[in-house]
Amino acid sequence: MFEAQSLLFYCCLTPLHMGAGTAIGAIDNPIQREVHSGHPLIAGSGIKGALRHHLARSWNKHDDIKRLFGPEKDASEHAGALAFSDAQLVAFPVRSLKSTFVWATCPYALARLKRLAANAGIAADWTIPKVGAGETASASDNTLSGDRLILEAFEFKKTGDCAAIAAWLADHALPPGTAHDFFRAKLKGDLVVLDDGDFSHFVKNATVVEPHVRIDDETGTAAKTGLFYTENLPPESLLAGLALASIERGKGDREKLAARTILARLLDGNGAGQAGIKDSAVQMGGDATTGRGLVLIHPAMGA
Repeated sequence: MFEAQSLLFYCCLTPLHMGAGTAIGAIDNPIQREVHSGHPLIAGSGIKGALRHHLARSWNKHDDIKRLFGPEKDASEHAGALAFSDAQLVAFPVRSLKSTFVWATCPYALARLKRLAANAGIAADWTIPKVGAGETASASDNTLSGDRLILEAFEFKKTGDCAAIAAWLADHALPPGTAHDFFRAKLKGDLVVLDDGDFSHFVKNATVVEPHVRIDDETGTAAKTGLFYTENLPPESLLAGLALASIERGKGDREKLAARTILARLLDGNGAGQAGIKDSAVQMGGDATTGRGLVLIHPAMGA
């Protein structure tokens, strides 16, 4: 069905709320999570809708939107030529005693990233380190106090190295240019690999939970029953997923766009100075008017 695909990295520039729609415990508005792992994700349907909205606002030729994404109203006319997998969590920012914060990942997340890269035809030749509970593999010793990594209130003993993984991510996950030099250097030095269980603790308990109040229009003060809590993915969270393209669908005699052309238009634009999503900041999820949901999208080199 799909003849072309690209590996996309999603880096949160601001807190991101992709709502799950169901309250969990004290959190009224939780984020989307995988059922089996508990890892945060961005659902592919939400990605597709956000990208369609982003391009529709910047492209003058709205017929091109229909050719790529399908009709907006009469879905029975023809299907779109683009699909998006869920964005899976790759690395999660965690407060650290040294270096302010580190990017934490785990063997499970790295194995999934390898699989995505292979599907997109991108070599990921690094080896996933083996770590046990209470252990870590680190890209450098910059984040260590002696031989220990201190994250939140937890200590982890260094037992391995992940410099090759950190260098690969720095080269593939972030756009070129001086604006991203600091983050590339930090990713190369401050990536750590934790045990799957230890990593799971942080992604479940170290997200951004913000209290909100509703204001009574008459009094201008907080409504008596207006307190609620919203969960967000923190800034610098890094996720990855696939963009998939097929030959253009639709009726009529017009020449159909090839899958590679569809993918190129999504990433690079449709000409006439109208840019695609490559290295763009796209608004996703809720609370846009409070500055939430800016996500930087970068297609991995070689895609």
